[in-house]
Order: sequence, then C-alpha cells, then structure tokens
Amino acid sequence: MRLAQLERPTDLARVLVVDDHRTFAELLSGALASAGMDAIGTAHSAAQAVAMAQDLQPDIVVMDIEMPRQDGLAATRRIREVAPDAVVAVVTAHRDPDWVVRAAQAGASAFIPKDGSLAEMIDVLSRVQPGQMLVAPSTFAGGAPRTSSAGNRGAVPQLTRREQEVLDCLGRGMQVKAIARVLGITLETCRGYVKSLHAKLGVRSQLEAVVKAQQLGLLSAADER
Repeated sequence: MRLAQLERPTDLARVLVVDDHRTFAELLSGALASAGMDAIGTAHSAAQAVAMAQDLQPDIVVMDIEMPRQDGLAATRRIREVAPDAVVAVVTAHRDPDWVVRAAQAGASAFIPKDGSLAEMIDVLSRVQPGQMLVAPSTFAGGAPRTSSAGNRGAVPQLTRREQEVLDCLGRGMQVKAIARVLGITLETCRGYVKSLHAKLGVRSQLEAVVKAQQLGLLSAADER
C-alpha cells in the first residue's frame, strides 16, 4: 500500500519516531521516509518525545512502549495533551490483549508488534485515524487464544450472520451509529447486536470485542481494510 493513500492533505504525513534505541529509531525513521512519509525527527526518551511533539506538532507519533524513566504510555497521554491533532501508534513486543486496551486508554490509535514486518507497520500507519484503535494483524498471529471470563473459556462463539456483519464493521473502526446506517438497521437494534457480541465474546467494551475477535480468528485481514 502506498502512503500516498493517506486520507490527509496532499502534504506528506509528518512522523516523529520515539525509541530509546537510537539505531532502531534512526533506521525506522529512514525507512518511513523511503516509503513516502515525512520523517521529521527521532526522540529517545519520553520527555524528549513530549517536547518534540509540542514543538513540531507531527501528524503521527510512532511510540515505543518500553523506555527508561517514563514509559511510552505515559508519554502518549502527555502527547495527546500537547499535540491533540497527532495520532499515536504504539510499537511493542507485548502481544497480550490487555496491552492493546491499555494503549487505547492512554490515547493511542494503533498497536503494532515490534517484531512485525516493516510493510505491515507502513500499512497500519497509512490507515490510522483519530478516535479508533487499529491493531496490526500480526499482533495475535500464531498465538494461542487466551481464555476469557465467559463460561465458554477459550471457545470460539457461534455468531449469526448479522452479528458477524456488525463485528466486521467494529473491526474496521466504525462507530455504532455508522454501523446502523450502513446495515440499514435502527440504532437500538445495532446496540442489541453489540451487546450480544459482548456476551458471546466475554468482553465489556467494543475495543475488547475487536481484540478478542482477532485472537479467535473471527476477523480476517481483509476485514480490516
């Protein structure tokens, strides 16, 4: 996917890379620049990241979660305050769904495994939008599904056709009102399907529903395009 497909103005997306490993940060910054993004700088600590984000006002911040003194999630919260128009994509070795939820709660808009491919990272960065959590497909690839608190621990729930359609829409980052409009159903009916999905997946939020569905193979990479 070419980065020219970014749903932004004709200017290149301006990206700040944050990682305490200088070599990794510089190599990633160079790779993103080669892929068609405007790599405006690298930061190597949370404090430096916040200061640079405030000064440079980037479009995207690629944030390593694990850094000394202050972690990337704390930095993400501060960056959302000082650069509210920026979207933050966290990059981490963690693959536990709890980390996806924690990243979203901190204000991140994308979750990317650090050992994933560069092509996948570029694809995610080209599609990330404010107000959603876009999880890279490889996040749970090859991993055993985690058990849930629901009665059918670890089991793949059977979904109706309409529930699957609603879930696919959630996986694309759509809100309930938009899903209802696209599927031609009432808002209350759509909320009912979402509630049913929560119960079947053993989750309590739409974000957790998408993460759990990805774990269980209920969302394909095609559903996320």
